[in-house]
Amino acid sequence: MMDSLRKPLFVVAVILLVLAVLIELGSGIYIGAEVANGNDYADMPSPGYGILYLAILDGLVLFTIALITAPLLISASVVGRVQGIISFLVSLLMLIGAIVMIVVAIGLLVLMISLFMAVPFGTVVYMAKFAAFDTGQAAATLGFIMSLKLAFVGFLVFSHQRFLENKGLVLIILTSLLATIIVSFLHGLVPFFLASITDMIGAIVVAILAAIWALFYLIGSIPAIIKVLRVDRALP
Repeated sequence: MMDSLRKPLFVVAVILLVLAVLIELGSGIYIGAEVANGNDYADMPSPGYGILYLAILDGLVLFTIALITAPLLISASVVGRVQGIISFLVSLLMLIGAIVMIVVAIGLLVLMISLFMAVPFGTVVYMAKFAAFDTGQAAATLGFIMSLKLAFVGFLVFSHQRFLENKGLVLIILTSLLATIIVSFLHGLVPFFLASITDMIGAIVVAILAAIWALFYLIGSIPAIIKVLRVDRALP
């Protein structure tokens, strides 16, 4: 497969996905920033976690691509010896990170709901801090991210059609696309002043999906590590 890979198209695909991840990571700089700096509650967390959390899931997509194409840069024997260990370490860190993100998001979701329900003073704080979440700006960002992801898929398939035969890659890409749609759907599901709450729900869903995939990679890396250890012991 690697011998017939159309490398220019593949490089473009990777660049598109990296751009999507960078936008997701940078979304916290401008989505909700005006809200955070425009009132007396700037020390409280800003809305917009749903888009930000997409970065960890798309980071796993990038990691999957790296695993598949590693033989292009490194000899197959070396890849076979280190792939299991690298997969274990990366997936473990991703799993821990996703769990922490879930805990943080749940805490913020409880805070938002508690403030909104604590009429009248808590509701006033909620409205001042979270009600002005710019869903239009978030929708534009998500639309651009989705366009980058779809373009990534197109270039990836055109670089080599056999990428479609890798079920794990196809499933995690579909998960990434689905997560983007879920976050966008939740932003528009409720009136604008409740969008921060549904955005946090979206963030929790994305982090759970990332945790599931990280756990899948973690479990999958164990047999490879055991195989390498057995080979090392068999060597004189």
